[in-house]
Order: sequence, then C-alpha cells, then structure tokens
Amino acid sequence: MKTPYKNIYKILKLNRLIVLAVVICALLSSSFSLLMVYNMNKTALNSAFAINTDGSIIPLKLVTQKENFRVEALAHLELFHNYFYNIDASNYERNLEKALWLANSSVDNLYRQKKADGVYNRLLQYSLVQRVLSIDSQVEQQNGSYVFRTVTIFEINRGSVIDTYELVSTGNLIMVDRNFPNNPHGLLITNYFENTLRKIDYESRKE
Repeated sequence: MKTPYKNIYKILKLNRLIVLAVVICALLSSSFSLLMVYNMNKTALNSAFAINTDGSIIPLKLVTQKENFRVEALAHLELFHNYFYNIDASNYERNLEKALWLANSSVDNLYRQKKADGVYNRLLQYSLVQRVLSIDSQVEQQNGSYVFRTVTIFEINRGSVIDTYELVSTGNLIMVDRNFPNNPHGLLITNYFENTLRKIDYESRKE
C-alpha cells in the first residue's frame, strides 16, 4: 500500500541540507562583514586632516598623529602671529578679530592692554604699517602639555623711518574642536605672554 509519507526521510534529509547550507552562508556572510568593518575602522583611525608644507589643510593619510600635531602647531602659531602683528590702519580690526579666534583670554587681555595704551590709536593717527618679516617657533611637550616659544621679527614703517623689532613670546597649546574657517587647526593658544621686545638691525642680522 502506497502512502504519501514514503519519502519523508528523503525530504527531512533535503531540508537538513538546505538549513545547513543557509547556516554556513550566514556564517560566511557575517565573517566577511566583520572583516570589512574591521578594515574600515582601521583605515579611519589612520586617516585624518593633514597639513601641507604651506600650512594648508588637505585630507591625507597620516604617518603618525604626533608628527601631524607638530606641523599643525607650527602653522597655527604662524597664522596667529601674522594676524596679531601684521597690521595697519586698514586691516588691524579684521586681523585682530581673526587672531582672537586662535587664542584664549590671555591674548584678549593683551589686546585690551595695548588698546588702553593707545597702540592702535597711534596706528590710525600716524598711518603706521606694521609688517611681519619672519616667524620662528619651537614646540615642546612638557608634563603632558605643549609649550611654545616664538621669535617674531617685524618692522614698523613710519614713512621716512623704518624700525625693526624682535619679539619673543611664549605660551601653551591645547587641542579644541576645529572651527572652519575661524580655527582650522583645532588648537588654542593659552597663557600667552610677550617676554621681550627689542629694536634690532635686521639687515645686518640676515648677513
């Protein structure tokens, strides 16, 4: 007598093979997905904003984050000192506003002190032009914080007379969120202090 269940063992065997194949495919798919996520995460950790030799920001793979920090720190310091000291009657307000984005209240206090001393009034009254000639910065890590020392050479053009000065300034650098275009390097100058200011003969110094 024939029964509809005569091939039940064959059907169960087929179902078992199908389930086994599905499980194997799922395991392979999951393993591949995990591998892809791991590789993507590893690539992301080794990628960030890089700095070109001129200080501009470009998306490149970094060799190390520490090397990139030093390049960004030097570019940040150069940008700040150019804004803060490269001024004349037509651009000083705009440049000083940009400089204040790159530093904390220590620079704001210095700006207010200079303003109270009449530095910017004299700039307007006598149409002075203060131009930065060179900026040389060194950045070191001390006790977990970054310390810098910058030597800025600038000249003040008084029309018939041009005087050149050497300014030595120091401070600290801390990392903050990037703010394009106000603070593209994601750094902030703290504890800024003008240590010494002296008149020099820049031409003879270059020789």
